[in-house]
Amino acid sequence: MQNISAPKIPDGEKVDFDDIHRKRQDKDFSELQSLIEAHFIQRKKEEEELIALVNRIEKRRAERAEQQRVRAEMEKERQARLAEEKERKEQEEQRKKLDEDAKKKKVLTNMTHQGKNENRKGAKKQTEREKKKKILADRRKPLNIDHLNEDKLKEKANEMWQWMLELEAEKFDLSEKLKRQKYDINQLLTRVQDHQNAKGRGKGKMGNRLR
Repeated sequence: MQNISAPKIPDGEKVDFDDIHRKRQDKDFSELQSLIEAHFIQRKKEEEELIALVNRIEKRRAERAEQQRVRAEMEKERQARLAEEKERKEQEEQRKKLDEDAKKKKVLTNMTHQGKNENRKGAKKQTEREKKKKILADRRKPLNIDHLNEDKLKEKANEMWQWMLELEAEKFDLSEKLKRQKYDINQLLTRVQDHQNAKGRGKGKMGNRLR
């Protein structure tokens, strides 16, 4: 509030102190009213800023809650995918194991039947069987798997599985080659027989003409 200086009183005039006091009160009241209005305006502005701040905080809190919910859903889906992938791999490994066991059983059965057939073929076949056993012994190296962990054992099993498939393919190729050779031999024998029969018929006709 500004300092109020006393009005200058003209000489010879009557001073109305009541009027001076009233004017000073009116001026003080006006200034006080202006201060009160400015205070309420500032207070209203601060309240609006506070409300805006509270709204921003609530909005940010809601956004964070939504982000956490989305992250939780994504993590749940990721865990579900991992569990599904793990189950699928376990089922695949179990299926491969069953296939490998079936293949091994089939190979052992074939080798057993082959051994029985070879036992019936005499000394020459016995020698051939010994040669075959020697070849198999050279091919079948001893396994050194005591120091391998689970992953290495799986890798070794897969390697042996691939090797067995290659042997089966080689066996199939040899069997088909043997069939082809037998077919070619039979064709040649048939041609020789036909040629000999044709030659014999030719001689018979010539003898008849000479008679």
